[in-house]
Amino acid sequence: MECLTPYIPPALLPYAEQIQVHIHEQSQTLVIAAVSLAAISLGYLFVAGSRESPVTFTVPNPPELSDDWVGTKWEDLPEGSVERGVIEGQVRGQWNENLIMSYCPADGRVLGNGIKPATKDDVDRAVAAASKAQEQWASTTFAERRRVLRTLLKYVLEHQDEIVIAACLDSGKTKVDATFGETLVTAEKLKWTINHGGKALSPESRPTNFLMMYKKNMVTYEPLGVVSACVSWNYPFHNFISPVISAIFAGNGIVVKPSEQTAWSSGYYLEIIRKALESCGHSRDLVQSVVCLPKVADVLTSHPGIAQITFIGSKPVAHKVLESAAKALTPVTVELGGKDPSVILDDSRTISEVPSIASVLMRGVFQSAGQNCIGVERVIALPGIYDSLLSTVTSRVKTLRLGSITIDTKPNAPGAPDVGAMISPASFTRLESLIDDAVKQGARLITGGKRFLHQTHSLGHYFTPTLLADVTPDMAIAQTELFAPVFLMMRAESVANAIEIANSTDYALGASVFGYNTRVVRKCVSQIKAGMVSVNDFGSYYAVQLPFGGVGGSGYGRFAGEEGLRGVSNIKAVCVDRFPRLMATRIPPRVDYPIWKGKGPKENGQGAFELCKGVVETGYQPTLAGRAKGIFRLLGNM
Repeated sequence: MECLTPYIPPALLPYAEQIQVHIHEQSQTLVIAAVSLAAISLGYLFVAGSRESPVTFTVPNPPELSDDWVGTKWEDLPEGSVERGVIEGQVRGQWNENLIMSYCPADGRVLGNGIKPATKDDVDRAVAAASKAQEQWASTTFAERRRVLRTLLKYVLEHQDEIVIAACLDSGKTKVDATFGETLVTAEKLKWTINHGGKALSPESRPTNFLMMYKKNMVTYEPLGVVSACVSWNYPFHNFISPVISAIFAGNGIVVKPSEQTAWSSGYYLEIIRKALESCGHSRDLVQSVVCLPKVADVLTSHPGIAQITFIGSKPVAHKVLESAAKALTPVTVELGGKDPSVILDDSRTISEVPSIASVLMRGVFQSAGQNCIGVERVIALPGIYDSLLSTVTSRVKTLRLGSITIDTKPNAPGAPDVGAMISPASFTRLESLIDDAVKQGARLITGGKRFLHQTHSLGHYFTPTLLADVTPDMAIAQTELFAPVFLMMRAESVANAIEIANSTDYALGASVFGYNTRVVRKCVSQIKAGMVSVNDFGSYYAVQLPFGGVGGSGYGRFAGEEGLRGVSNIKAVCVDRFPRLMATRIPPRVDYPIWKGKGPKENGQGAFELCKGVVETGYQPTLAGRAKGIFRLLGNM
């Protein structure tokens, strides 16, 4: 312990023993205090931790998730059966009003036994049940809400296989794509909300001004009641659970309308959320789901019991949703997809990193078979890198393999696919036509361009991975959201031209810029019209829960991050007395109603006007002399 002996100046050596004893006593006191503080802190953390500890629960898995499930392909259903007729109609884009059948778009296997579409009464019941449950839920603490989210996060992490397989079966995507787009981003949203949601929704102090210095201002974020989310099919798990996370943490109930295309997995995912609520001692009715067709969807979007709507889908459907919501003056957050550009600069370092950039772009284009609202739809490359990038991606695109998550285990079988199926063949004719027209106008079709007839999965909906070069902004394919596995390359003559091309569509959702010249990158980021931009990456803004949304033809409003939580809250402005017993607002007699108090110049209203002018000058004149003038005017007309 010699190393801990304090230094004592020579002049104080006679008192060394007493000094050392004193220091020793003080040290003991400090140690005891530190240990006590640590114990208190650990105790608090233990109590808080135990209060928020996740709960373990189980959800019965659908039989389709078992390893030995073979299933029946819809083509093998009996001729003339209702179920087969319903699916055949759905493949052609025609929905039966009495039954919705689910099937795997990658191989045609039937999922479940079908779902009866919700009626108007079903919607009314769902809203009423959520509203009743929300009355109690609104009074829960952030700690109680975090516990539910921790419970959900625990389940997601422990049951990735089941969640991913369900998403793959219902949407046709690969397991890798489902892990990136379903479980990873859901885990991130849960973790972000657990760590930062309370701060985002805590009351905020706001500044005051000179005239109102005796007041305190704040903004509070309160539950709205019951909100709704109408979500798309391309990410069946994440799109379903993401609005639920925000809604319930903000204290709301929620009614989710999933796409009829992925109705089967939505029922499974709903049960996971409800079991998490139930296991934590809360009503499972807080979260509702209605699978319905457009006529009944209008009942939901115009329902007076719905306080806010999040809509993810296409522009034509958005027009109908907004028209419907206007009946009840319900606010809507709208996300309508995009035609996201990736601008590839040609500085020396960027040119040296073509292979790495190509890898990011391949993921951006082909993830979920291109069915991604922030997928890379246009690669805009400068002259110094265009040919090298095109050459690099050509061999990669040509070798991509299509298939189902059902991996063929026979000898010499290819194994897991690179790209999965598309949700429906409904867009194939349009895609082929757009590609053909572009080629006629001068674009080069390097590979792909047509629907793919899979040898193993003849009922699967596949489109060949496509690489189309030398596309120009005047081509229809450069202006139309494809939502397909199409790598579309456009040549820019300069940075200004690249920005011009990036801004040449009606869409403005996401974008990305690849380059290392800081000045040029900043110029691109600031001048490209988009709601979100990644630099040297693809979609990274969502992986860290920044606000998600676009402008222009891509919609408005934001979900994710603080803005997303506040978007499903009542943002209430509150102004209170700072010193309620000492100072409060008092109306001067001169401006107290009735203003007219006599015929004199001060009593007939002129004095009141002069007093008001004095108030304005006192509060807002920029100079001390100006404020003094205002004070004298004010006092002279009291």
